Amino acid sequence: MGNEYLEDDEDLFVTITLEDDSEVECQVLTIFEVEGQDYIVLIPEDEIDSEEGEIYIYRYFEDEDGEPGLDNIESEEEFEMVSDVFDQLVEDGEFDEDTDDEL
Repeated sequence: MGNEYLEDDEDLFVTITLEDDSEVECQVLTIFEVEGQDYIVLIPEDEIDSEEGEIYIYRYFEDEDGEPGLDNIESEEEFEMVSDVFDQLVEDGEFDEDTDDEL
């Protein structure tokens, strides 16, 4: 899939269910690939314009019908690797969002 940078006119939103069963409406910031696996970065809708905000990173996939899905990142090593790649995308200016990435 590669890196997908979403333009302002392409805002996509998804609803995720957190571990405490609460639901959060999130905007998709980007989808990018690391070592053959796609990852998706989400920001809660109520924090989009916030200087400091929490973001969520999940494994991203599409099933055989083309339906998107998310999986949790299970290991600390994988999370650190993916977080570092996202941080580098932000640093390099390849991803242009004003978010404080509290990973």
